[in-house]
Amino acid sequence: MIGRGAVPVVDDSMRSRRRTVEAAGLASRSLGLLLTAVYMSGVTDLAPLVLSDDMATVCRLVLGLMSGANVLAVLAARNPCSRRYPLWSALQVLLDTVTIVAFVAVSERDFTQTTWPLLGLSISIAAVRHQFLGALLTFVATSAAFVLLVPDSPDTAFVLGTSAMTAIIAGSQSTAFARQLTTLQETRRALQHQATHDGLTGLPNRAHLDEYASRLTGGALGVLLLDLNGFKQVNDTYGHAAGDRLLHEVAVRVTEAGGPGVTAGRLGGDEFLILLPGAGAGAVAAACERIRDAIRRPADLGDGIVVTVGVSIGVALRPAGGEAGLDALTAEADAAMYREKQARRAA
Repeated sequence: MIGRGAVPVVDDSMRSRRRTVEAAGLASRSLGLLLTAVYMSGVTDLAPLVLSDDMATVCRLVLGLMSGANVLAVLAARNPCSRRYPLWSALQVLLDTVTIVAFVAVSERDFTQTTWPLLGLSISIAAVRHQFLGALLTFVATSAAFVLLVPDSPDTAFVLGTSAMTAIIAGSQSTAFARQLTTLQETRRALQHQATHDGLTGLPNRAHLDEYASRLTGGALGVLLLDLNGFKQVNDTYGHAAGDRLLHEVAVRVTEAGGPGVTAGRLGGDEFLILLPGAGAGAVAAACERIRDAIRRPADLGDGIVVTVGVSIGVALRPAGGEAGLDALTAEADAAMYREKQARRAA
């Protein structure tokens, strides 16, 4: 319908991508939790023989932060279309960054291990989730933390340079991918709209109406079949361009006059089909009068062309619990519309 319907914020491809990101986060943090537990146990060569008090504290902090991030990942994976998803994602980046910075700062300060390359991991995580801006902000945060917490490191310049390159490469690539995904989503929505809507008026086509009606099985349904009176004369007198403008104007008027919950579609030519779910005889009769009055109003087609046309309406009603499908109801409405036209010509 014209001016109705909202494009979903998250489509199937975006939903799948978000769930994949959350699954990867869960898997990597679960591995991190295992490695941290092994690191704390001292049973392998992964850690020094004796952990400093600060490192023991950091390890416990890491276990808590990664567990909390995993809880957020589960929420995000289960609700990838939620309005809160960006918040859950940002919080995970924050927790991951604090985890990595704390571990790197203490290990670089207290031991001979080289752990600063892990800072690039936090930048990459931010890039995947929040493109270039996320990578840039995380680079600034991790770099500032490294300079402040490991002031005597001889590798500071190298750390900052490597982190900057990671942010630029990962951030730009993630942003480019996000733009490509957005373009593909827009193209798919446009193609879907073209397949289900009339190109001239923007109203749903027969395929869309069939799909919509199939969801109303068993409920009361009113069907109106409209055929314009005088449309051929407009085409013959003023040309097809004027006729097209008239059809578009009629589509707008029919949609507005139908009222809330009504779906208007174009079958082709100057025929329109109106579906009124849940409507009884009284509501259908009232809708018919509104539509007749709306279409009868003079239509300004531009270039000084003002025309007035009428409409013949055929009605079919399905009571609640009825089994008639849209094809049968349309045929019934078509027969009623034909009888109205014949009566009009005979008058």
